[in-house]
Amino acid sequence: MTTIFTIDTDNNITALDAVPPAQEGLIAFSVRPQFERICNSMPIGRLVEIWNGFAGVPPFGDLKPVKKFENREKATRRIWDAIQKLATATPTAPPNAKPKAPQQEAPVAAPEPATPFDEPAAKQKAPKARTAKPAKAAGEPKAPREGTAKANVLAMIQRKGGATLDEIGKATGWQRHTIRGFMSVVPKKAGLTVTSTRREDGARVYEAK
Repeated sequence: MTTIFTIDTDNNITALDAVPPAQEGLIAFSVRPQFERICNSMPIGRLVEIWNGFAGVPPFGDLKPVKKFENREKATRRIWDAIQKLATATPTAPPNAKPKAPQQEAPVAAPEPATPFDEPAAKQKAPKARTAKPAKAAGEPKAPREGTAKANVLAMIQRKGGATLDEIGKATGWQRHTIRGFMSVVPKKAGLTVTSTRREDGARVYEAK
């Protein structure tokens, strides 16, 4: 007969002879791969709490409590090896359980969000509610942050007469190819129409409307 193990919200491990009724926070497993997946979803601090919950208590009188485990793999192996002692004892029948045929693998209940082990539960703060920001309409232009080089360039090309390629380069330190690349995306990013003209003196001028 396959032994079903459960872990409750108080980190107590119990051996049963049948799959228990579904309970909030109760995690059920029967084979090592299941137990390893469960342990991988928990902070290692909870594994310490599980171990210390039975260490020193019959039939685990020879086990000692620990402050921490070196790694998750070692914690998983030690807990699994220890709870096999429960399987050799007479498993407990779950309350209100109906006789069932032996099962090879118990369904795994998803573990509750784990509590950070390095902070007492009494000191934990409730998560702050976040106010959702209104979503921008699809295609809505995104303005650059005030004071950035991009914002300054947009201001320069929107003034009457626009700004020359050299003026923009001096103000931003950008190379000519960078300026040209930026101008090519302004219509899409800022929703502006940019004109590029060459003055009689040969200077390239960008103006946006």
